[in-house]
Amino acid sequence: MSDITAVKAPALREIKKGRVRKHIITLLVRNELGVLARIATLIAGKGYNIEGLSVGETHEKGLSRMTIEVIGDDVVIDQVVKQLRKLIDTIKVRDLTDIPHIERELALIKVHTATPRARDEVLRLTEIFRGKIVDVSQSTYTVEITGTEDKINAFIELVKPFGIMEMARTGKVALKREMASTEEEQLWK
Repeated sequence: MSDITAVKAPALREIKKGRVRKHIITLLVRNELGVLARIATLIAGKGYNIEGLSVGETHEKGLSRMTIEVIGDDVVIDQVVKQLRKLIDTIKVRDLTDIPHIERELALIKVHTATPRARDEVLRLTEIFRGKIVDVSQSTYTVEITGTEDKINAFIELVKPFGIMEMARTGKVALKREMASTEEEQLWK
């Protein structure tokens, strides 16, 4: 028995029909006009809403990385991933849901801090969550928080009693952990 057969392959995961859950799909695409619209149209055509979306240039000129969050049936999302791979502008498509990966979000939260006690407490919470105060007024702090969805949700819940005046939140950005690629590469050799 070779070592290759002993490696558990996330790529060969069992896809359960009717199982609905959140999927994180990353795409490496050409940075050209209309690419985002084609991808959004394909996903909407299957009847799914994009829950989160982040797009930005990569270190390679002319290429962008997208991270898309979609809640859907495993079988249908698997079909969507296959169809995304067929689009002429996509270079690489991967569903990271069951693959070890790193994900982060960014949130800017403007919190009402009219009293000295509120300012102290929001400052303390920001330090605990390793956030940054990026703007100050006489009655507000704007806090920048990065991290997992759970971390950001926990911070939001704690500052809600002070009064959230505005909030902007990115979608997730995600990359596969390098250990996962090593296992996957070994499997396909």
